[in-house]
Amino acid sequence: MINFLDKMMANFSDIMWSMPLVIVIIVSGIFFTFYSRLTPFRYLNHAIDILRGKFDSKDDPGQITHFEALSSALASTVGMGTIAGVGLAIHTGGPGVVFWLWVSAIIGMGTKFFTCTLATMYRGKDDSGEIQGGPMYFIEIGLGKKYKPLALFFSIAGMFGCVTFFQANQLTQLIRDFIYQPLDIFQGSEIIVNSFTGFIIAIIVGIVVFGGIKRIAKVASRLVPFMVGIYFISAIFILIKNVTMIPALFGLILRDAFTGDAVLGGALGTLIITGIKRGVFSNEAGTGTEAMAHGAAKTKEPIREGLVAMLGPFIDTIIVCSVTAFVILISGLYETEANGVTLTALAFEKELGFFGRLILIIAVLTFALSTMFGYSYYGRKCVAYIFGTK
Repeated sequence: MINFLDKMMANFSDIMWSMPLVIVIIVSGIFFTFYSRLTPFRYLNHAIDILRGKFDSKDDPGQITHFEALSSALASTVGMGTIAGVGLAIHTGGPGVVFWLWVSAIIGMGTKFFTCTLATMYRGKDDSGEIQGGPMYFIEIGLGKKYKPLALFFSIAGMFGCVTFFQANQLTQLIRDFIYQPLDIFQGSEIIVNSFTGFIIAIIVGIVVFGGIKRIAKVASRLVPFMVGIYFISAIFILIKNVTMIPALFGLILRDAFTGDAVLGGALGTLIITGIKRGVFSNEAGTGTEAMAHGAAKTKEPIREGLVAMLGPFIDTIIVCSVTAFVILISGLYETEANGVTLTALAFEKELGFFGRLILIIAVLTFALSTMFGYSYYGRKCVAYIFGTK
């Protein structure tokens, strides 16, 4: 039964993430970027000023600050997609997949600018009178009531799409491989291991999620910058230690990114799909989920939130995913059988010893839980739109 479900979900994923969808994401992202006259790139400094709270006002409508909104969105993006997703992408597509991760981030900045601006521009109220934002609201309010079936379709998709199978799976895999097995805990009883781990995870996530977006935002605004900082500094230390290898890594990535049967959609086609798929999974640009967090920001100026939101793909994919990829490539372990979070953990351990393993375990615990906080909020918001807040 489990194998059947695995196969069914894998086949569904392959169908949904086929070349037509990748083309739509790339073309629409390029369109948004140039239609906005490169606004996401021209106003980076202004976006940082907004993020710092320079234009904040307590009287603005909304629930959370710009910084808390970005932290809440990053809580679900700078997570397992950044650590495990990059490891899985390189294992599947090779070093060249990193280039297509970068492409997804650059065009994703334009997409996020528009979607999160709309989420703030066309906000509605739920049945309890609370201001809410997100694709379901800007579809219904921006396009009109006759498009409500499309808003409901998004909410239904979001309700199921925001389950945290991947995060729970990769977190459990890391705990099992690097904590339980070395300590010989529950050896040979995988069901007990997974059930015990899942029970603890559920309690921690529940405590935060049941407090709503304000509690999620407060936890995320403290947790995410701290953990990203530690993870990033550790990765940078590894890069500095191996600085002479970096030019060769860029060459390897660029060379590998354009090899294969480009016209026939062979190896290169698979490479592009893998890179774009993992990039979007990591930064969520265009999926609509991130717009639900940014739609809760306290502001009267929708463009400001769009500018803040566009920083997400840059931080998540251009910075954090890149250093993760470089660490994996420096270690040379991407050519082994290891993949996902285990590959990244082994790469850090090879370069930093036990300290590297410890950093990765703490990072995965933090990132996986923060992603679950964000996804649970998104799922709850979709359910509330369909069935009501009660």
